[in-house]
Amino acid sequence: MSFDNLGLSASLLKAVKAQGYDKASPIQAKGIPPILQGKDIMAAAQTGTGKTAAFTLPLLQNLAKGKPAKSNHVRALVLTPTRELAAQVEESVVNYGKHMNLRSTVVFGGVKINPQMMRLRKGCDVLVATPGRLLDLFNQNAIKFKDLEVLVLDEADRMLDMGFIHDIKKIIALLPKQRQNLLFSATFSPEIRRLAQGIVSKPVEISVSPPNAAANTVKQWLCPVDKKRKPALLAHLIKEHNWQQVLVFSRTKHGANKLTQFLLDNDIKSAAIHGNKSQGARTKALANFKRGAVQVLVATDIAARGIDISDLPYVVNFDLPNVPEDYVHRIGRTGRAGANGLAVSLVAADEITLLRDIEKLINKELDRKLIDGFEPVHDLPPSMFGMKQPRVKKPQPQGRGGGRGRSNNSGKGGNGGNGDSKGKRPPRRRKPKPKNTSA
Repeated sequence: MSFDNLGLSASLLKAVKAQGYDKASPIQAKGIPPILQGKDIMAAAQTGTGKTAAFTLPLLQNLAKGKPAKSNHVRALVLTPTRELAAQVEESVVNYGKHMNLRSTVVFGGVKINPQMMRLRKGCDVLVATPGRLLDLFNQNAIKFKDLEVLVLDEADRMLDMGFIHDIKKIIALLPKQRQNLLFSATFSPEIRRLAQGIVSKPVEISVSPPNAAANTVKQWLCPVDKKRKPALLAHLIKEHNWQQVLVFSRTKHGANKLTQFLLDNDIKSAAIHGNKSQGARTKALANFKRGAVQVLVATDIAARGIDISDLPYVVNFDLPNVPEDYVHRIGRTGRAGANGLAVSLVAADEITLLRDIEKLINKELDRKLIDGFEPVHDLPPSMFGMKQPRVKKPQPQGRGGGRGRSNNSGKGGNGGNGDSKGKRPPRRRKPKPKNTSA
């Protein structure tokens, strides 16, 4: 569907065209009209579906009709789980709203708070924030929510995973009851629906992709390998196939640092990005990766949330994720907008349970490729995907003399067999009844 048919203003259409877009994605086509009408929505949309523009465009158009924000007041609040995603959303607000007289800013932890407080003094039509820093600013009287019109929860599922539920509830309690609510999540899990009950009112539900589906443009396979040889195998694959711009997922921060140093020692330009890195270091690493100065970016799941790189060709799961849904989020970084992508997983024998959970979730068995010189000593057990599990027969209640409804007189020894008495229990002797000696 064309953006021209969605009811957007000329200034927004001009900005959209400048970004190189002419046709709306499914989430944009379904989400923009009800948001323009002021309705609450719950949208199931994964990263890379165009969801940021789906709420940013109608949000800006609705705000343009009202009065500018007063000093320290906020008219629209967008909550995100990570600094990277917050920065990305605010960048979209700036790009799409460049022909509109609206003020926006972004606030998150890891940087000095005073410059953020100074920007808020002018008032803010759109504030993009992470929960912790937002509460810090409120406690210092730097933000007022009296005039808030719209609340957006972006990647609500990730906020719950990261333990922000209490902060979110605190923030909700500070906001006016009358407001528009827009909730975006990769899935509508029971936890998300419970959260939504206290936020949205008669929402329009939108789902634009089948749950836990990977893009058809992403080719997926795995390499069985011993855990200790994973770093060397990764370096081999990168050099052998001349992979450029590779996003590698590590399960832990320490693991990300250790792997990055190994790659650097092997003349592969690499950088790590995770929660222990300063915001400046994370921003610099991501910028260098986008422009090609860094060949490999090693990230944890939380830090990678919000990383949006067009035409990213390769994703590697150095460690399989503990949560199978995270596998879909990871490989969704590549193969976007119809482009082809490759997702490779390095899997050790002790990760077989994680692998089976992933294959069950995506309803697909991943192809296995043994790499010469890296054959594992500890074989990766079979997938078991699609294999029928043996039916366990319920034990039949046993009565005297054999199975239910069967005669026990078909052979010698009372065993219901063929009369062969080898190995059978001797017949049970009955104790003689005591004689009655009473008078």
